[in-house]
This record gives sequence, structure tokens and C-alpha cells, in this order.
Amino acid sequence: MQTILGANGQIATELARELNRAYTTELRLVSRNPRAVHETDELARADLMDADQTRAAVAGSEIVYFTAGLPADTDLWEAQFPTMLQNALDATRSAGAKFAYFDNTYMYPQDDRVQTEATPFAPVGRKGRVRARMATMVLDEITRGDIPVLIGRAPEFYGPGRTQGFTNSLIIDRIKAGKRPLVPVRDDTLRTLILTPDASRGLALLGNTPDAFGQTWHLPIDKNRLTYRAFVALAAATFGRDPDYTVLPAWTLRTAGAFSPSARELRELLPRYRVNNLFDATKFSTRFPQFQVTTYGEGLKQIRSESSPHAA
Repeated sequence: MQTILGANGQIATELARELNRAYTTELRLVSRNPRAVHETDELARADLMDADQTRAAVAGSEIVYFTAGLPADTDLWEAQFPTMLQNALDATRSAGAKFAYFDNTYMYPQDDRVQTEATPFAPVGRKGRVRARMATMVLDEITRGDIPVLIGRAPEFYGPGRTQGFTNSLIIDRIKAGKRPLVPVRDDTLRTLILTPDASRGLALLGNTPDAFGQTWHLPIDKNRLTYRAFVALAAATFGRDPDYTVLPAWTLRTAGAFSPSARELRELLPRYRVNNLFDATKFSTRFPQFQVTTYGEGLKQIRSESSPHAA
């Protein structure tokens, strides 16, 4: 049995698809209101803030994936995320299972250094500090050595379905709707983006590779990074839209944060849009040379196909 905690988000949905396709049909999907991805999925209702419910949901699992998310509310992150993760780790230890933690890069320095698995944490803002605390909890579990544990870390998302990320909300979704895309801060710095299905495929592969445990892994990316100028042009061409866009200066986004929750979330991350974002996944590509990374062009075509009224 492989179990996904926080099972309704886009990463979890794509993870369930990949696990079912390539590894096992014995999947348990856990959330407060879980939804099946396949007919064979086992659904378990649990509040990860409740240690007993979490332990019951994990019992009998061989591998546990933590992909839980929370709304963009800093107070909520601070109050709930570490407890949810601790309950998940404790439950996995009780079950004698393996633990795969899906992580992001909020805790990294927001400068132009190349980000590797050895990059030190230097969080900017409260959400970054929460993610640094959580990653440290998982690293401590790896050091403890009671159960096999790994971290799969992803840069900013773009992708199909309910993918949440600023590239989707400010650029792709607006292009799909025939609106002018909005670029945060600068259009000439290199961005590193990961397609959500690639992130989930990478996490599934790690979880089912015994020697991947005990380590942090950067999940696979298209190494041919684009500026937002180039990404918007590619997206506009893919959807047959006007390539014009608007660059939102940092001061505009800071001001908007007084009125918009999504803009408030972006304010904390503004420094990383001023410089090249150079997330490196060489470790993964070296260990798994057979893994086929989706190019930006192919990823945008997938999103267009999903959006088409003629798509299957």
C-alpha cells in the first residue's frame, strides 16, 4: 500500500496517476474530503492536525507521500503546517513505512546563485521560515534513521488542471482567457519552472527507488531555462494569442498586497524575480538518465490540449 497525504491537490492527483500507471494499484488517498483518481483507490478521511486520525490513515502503508497544502495564509501556515508534518512523520514511524516529503524552494536564498541540494537555507519572510523549519524536521528524521526518508524538492510550478503558481495565474490562465498576461518584476531574468506532472513522476520514481532514501533530491526540470519574455512569447504562440504583456513593478505588487491575499503571498517572493532563478537538478538527471523531462514547449502544448473543447 502506498499512501498520499493531502490527496486532492494537483501534485497529489498526478502522483496517484503515476503510481497507478507504473508501480501499484494499491493506493490510499488521504485528506479531509478525498476524491478517487482511479476506481481501485482506497479513500481515507483524516485531518492531519489530528495525530490519531493521521496514524489510522497511515497504518499498513509501505510508502507515505506528504503532499499536503494549505491556503495562502501565513498565520495558517505557521499554526498548522509543522504540526501536520510532525503527525505524518510520527504516524509513518509507527507504521514502519518509508516517507517521501514533497518540498518547495521557499527556504532558499532569493539570489542568483545556482541552487543545489546543498544550498543552505536563508528564508526571506514568514512562509519561507515555515518551510525551512519543516525541511529541517525531515532532515532531522533522516539523521535519526528510524525509517527511510527522502525529500523531493521542486521550483515554481506551471501545468495543467488545478496547478497553483504565479506563472499559471498571471500568465498562462490569462492567456487562455484572452487577457493580457502579467509578468512579476522583470521579464529578462531566467526562470526555472517545473511542469506539475514531471514533479509528480519524479517523486513517484524516488519513492520507488530504495537507494534514493536518506537524501534530498531536486526534481527534474527542463534545463533550457527561459526568461518570462521568452516564456510569454512561447505560450502566446501555443495558444494563438497576442504576445503583448505587462510587467508589474515590485512597488505595484507590494501596494496590491494591502488588498489582495494572492498579492500578499507574492510580496515575500519578490526578490527572486529580480534575479536569475537557477535551480539545478543534475543529481536527479545523473541518477535517472532515462527520465524524460517535458520541455516548456511540450508542457504548454499539454495545457493547451487540456483546454481545448475538442480534447478527450
